[in-house]
Amino acid sequence: MSAPDIVLDVEGLTVDLPVAAGTLHAVRGISFQIARGETLCLVGESGCGKSMTAFSIMDLLPPRAVRKASRLVLDGEDLIGAGPQRWNALRGDRMAMIFQEPMTALNPAYMIGDQLTEHHRLHKGSSAAEARERAVFLLDKVGIANAGQRLTQYPHQLSGGLRQRVMIAMALMCGPDLLVADEPTTALDVTIQAQILRLLLDLQQELGIALLLITHDLGVVARMAHRVAVMYAGEIVETGTSDEVFGAPKHPYTHGLMECIPVPGRTLPGDRLGSIPGVVPSLVGDISGCVFRTRCAMADAACAGEVPWRSQGAHGWSCLKVAA
Repeated sequence: MSAPDIVLDVEGLTVDLPVAAGTLHAVRGISFQIARGETLCLVGESGCGKSMTAFSIMDLLPPRAVRKASRLVLDGEDLIGAGPQRWNALRGDRMAMIFQEPMTALNPAYMIGDQLTEHHRLHKGSSAAEARERAVFLLDKVGIANAGQRLTQYPHQLSGGLRQRVMIAMALMCGPDLLVADEPTTALDVTIQAQILRLLLDLQQELGIALLLITHDLGVVARMAHRVAVMYAGEIVETGTSDEVFGAPKHPYTHGLMECIPVPGRTLPGDRLGSIPGVVPSLVGDISGCVFRTRCAMADAACAGEVPWRSQGAHGWSCLKVAA
């Protein structure tokens, strides 16, 4: 990809948090790029650092968290040294986020219209009428009927699916270059989940947005991703196109995730699904070697040492036992 195509370029991103037992290394040296019009899915178990990665990109980390990176570039602009004022100008304008829980992400004390139009007026300097027109347009775009009337309603008057659509419309109000969606369908039933994912995909393709989609659902990844980054214990252990990662997974952790999924036509009623033994290791204190080795059937003493990054073209993985 040429430089103008890259919307987000992240290299060597780490996030550390002080805890009672020492330092928690929540995100450990991850790197990725997202191009305009591309969907990168960040996938892994709960607690692997996916949401912390999203918050670090948006500069929404807890006050005591320490973020470091070799590169953090949004559409050509270096953000490593950006101050709070610059981040406030970027968030909601050139970069936006759909949060995990629509039931709590909207303020129950304010009408939908006020919450939709506030940051458009702030970032774009629009009038109340212009911001309202934009809000009605986007509510209609995300499939909400009677959009003008919805602006006068409060969040508790909307279903979970409608609230999530409002969250998507809110994220798109200023036409961002980068959209971060953190588990955007977690609280929704299966039918509404499919509608929201289809909506996100259609809007992303239509508007040419770079989309970072964070999920633990491999079914969502298969439907949405151009490229996939598999995350485990704070680091990316495998990355590649959706076809590469699903068709020929390399890392033992990715294999384990795939074996946990029932396969239509092959998995019969009553069949036992695969599982990954053991538990995720502590990320507090010093960490060395392959962090998956305590749960991996292929591991031996050598896995406690340096772990190489291997690759075949754009398909890469971190494993001593799986050669390129």
